[in-house]
Amino acid sequence: MTNRLSADNWPIAAAMNGFSGVLPDGSLVQDQPADHWAATLEQVVDAGFTEFDPSDSWVRVADLSPSRLRDFMYVVKTVGLTIPAISTTRKASVIDPVNADAYLAYNHRVIDAAAEIGAKAVSFGLFGEFTEEQKRHLWFWTADGVKNPDDPATYQKAVSRIRELGKHAQELGIEVSLEMYEDTYIGTADGAVKFVNDVDVPAVGINADIGNLVRLHRPVEHWASMIDKLVPYAKYWHVKNYMRIEDPAQNLICSYPTSLALGIINYRVAIQKALAHGYKSAFLCEHYGGDSLTVCAMNRDYLRTILPR
Repeated sequence: MTNRLSADNWPIAAAMNGFSGVLPDGSLVQDQPADHWAATLEQVVDAGFTEFDPSDSWVRVADLSPSRLRDFMYVVKTVGLTIPAISTTRKASVIDPVNADAYLAYNHRVIDAAAEIGAKAVSFGLFGEFTEEQKRHLWFWTADGVKNPDDPATYQKAVSRIRELGKHAQELGIEVSLEMYEDTYIGTADGAVKFVNDVDVPAVGINADIGNLVRLHRPVEHWASMIDKLVPYAKYWHVKNYMRIEDPAQNLICSYPTSLALGIINYRVAIQKALAHGYKSAFLCEHYGGDSLTVCAMNRDYLRTILPR
């Protein structure tokens, strides 16, 4: 890839959330033979992707043994993929009520793994595991999840630990992108900006995944207002979109997943604003429901119509 990013070479990764990390027999993809990994990743290549994010919901690359990590990266290279970033999911919050210390150590390993495999970014969040009610719903975001406590000491703990991770990442030339998620300290545009400023490490920015917010069946800030606040801080960006229907007279708010081009967030406007602020990080295409990989591929092609020639 040349040093100058353009529509043709901008890293746009496939998300692996369309592939379960747990196999039908209950075993983990983590423990699969390398040729099984290859069979899955070949589908990603067949969809036209040259980049993907393994995401720790599929494979926890930071917890692979050195030999298994070499096997994994051999498969990645052989099928023709690269990894621009590693995202953590629901077992990584540094303020988890039970596993905070273990998850902090794990996130340090994620940073080290990113450096080893040549990834340029990691994505961390402060959201917890699904509640039992969320697991029962068709769309998990229609039920309340774990909330970050309204407690100054816990907030400062989150800031301090993300600052520690950010300094580690910065030493290795890796950016930290904090994923926006409802009911967390980075669950609103204003909250995310405040949190990043409190962390105060140049390598730490915001994963402006406002799709996580516009899908909520509750009032939320207008997407354009959020984007204006977020783009000066934007780093590695998870992009997805939803159709959102509001009928105040009926006290009705509903959403469902759709493509980047058709949803309520105007990504042409959002990305152009980010580019104007000097955005140079990778994108991750996500989608929930249906053939998510194919929708992600459609979204990748749409993004390339927006990025600079």
